[in-house]
Amino acid sequence: MRQLRTIWFIALKDLKIFATDRGALIFFILFPFFFITLFFMLNMGAAEDPRLELHVATQESPGGISHQIIDAMATEDDAQLEPGAPKIVWERDYDKARQAVEDGSLEGFLAFPANFSENILAGNGTQLEVVVDSEAIETRAALNGLGQAIASRIGAQAIVVGAIIELQGQQGTVANIEQIIQQFFTNQGETGGEQSFIEIKTVKVGEVEAESPSNWVIPGYLVMFVFFGAALATETIVRERDNHTLERMLASSVKRESIIGGMFAGIAAKGLIQIAIFWAMGLLAFNMDMGTSPIAVVLLSILMVIMSSAFAIMLATLVKTQRSAGALANLTSLVLAPLGGCWWPLFLLPKWMQALAKITPHGWANTGFNKLMLFGADFSAAVPEMLALVCFAAAFGIIAMWRFRTSAA
Repeated sequence: MRQLRTIWFIALKDLKIFATDRGALIFFILFPFFFITLFFMLNMGAAEDPRLELHVATQESPGGISHQIIDAMATEDDAQLEPGAPKIVWERDYDKARQAVEDGSLEGFLAFPANFSENILAGNGTQLEVVVDSEAIETRAALNGLGQAIASRIGAQAIVVGAIIELQGQQGTVANIEQIIQQFFTNQGETGGEQSFIEIKTVKVGEVEAESPSNWVIPGYLVMFVFFGAALATETIVRERDNHTLERMLASSVKRESIIGGMFAGIAAKGLIQIAIFWAMGLLAFNMDMGTSPIAVVLLSILMVIMSSAFAIMLATLVKTQRSAGALANLTSLVLAPLGGCWWPLFLLPKWMQALAKITPHGWANTGFNKLMLFGADFSAAVPEMLALVCFAAAFGIIAMWRFRTSAA
């Protein structure tokens, strides 16, 4: 009980000093608010999801099977498209479409070769061409997917056509075969349907709305500033060690564990104040959505505070001077923030950068927040990230307990 009272008084002393420091209050409260407001405004509209347009062309002469396929796919009236369905645009001139890609006015298109019908009717293989700008990664992926869908449908229809011809005993002309194939491709056979060659089905679950930028901006800067604020507390610990405050506390029968516990509690209390302000600001001012499991979001935030507090005490045991403590606190905070996805969503980065982020606690925390607040995951999905933060906190805490000294000697 005495140790708990000692821990409480040490933590209360740190909080009183913090409350009287205007510079610290500005950094902890107003500075994060300014950053969040700025980046929220910069990202307004970034979450809008414009309709995907896929451009298709052919080098065949009119009347070829590719013309039948494109005509069945092409979008004539945008109003008839389902929400989220892509728009298929027929580029009538292959050469002009290719020049548009080279000029940068068109990201890319899918093209049928000049001998497409000939190879299909002869039963030979054929290739579809994807012409795309080297930097248009999403367009290339979408066109490749469209090409694979066409190839799969053609293969399936060719098997059906062959079976029908064999069953009906039609050994007839190529014209007969071509007529049957075209009927299958355009779905204009006996059914008389008007369905497209490529069927796109959109499944809408709930009300689909553009995500608010606050759902990833606020968690990212929460991780950054909670860690930054805790790391800067390293300077205070080193200063008290250098001016022999810790030695005097130890001489007055305060145990070493109580000193560490009190400093940890003081840093953690300031971190909890920060996250309370962050979440209140996000919910009231920025219309933030905490997902389907707000409890998981809060717990992940608390674990981030615990980990950061343990890191601050560990960092104080690794430096010798107050100046080096401040420099190292700034360096680690500014390096780990972008590396761990505080400045941009990790899922937008290359795979190797996502893997590199896993060596930082920031990367685990931001991944957990993204799962919960952007992708609608439940509590169980964020358990790996929570466990990772617990492991980081335990590792930092063990090192801090092992190396902690009350004097610079």
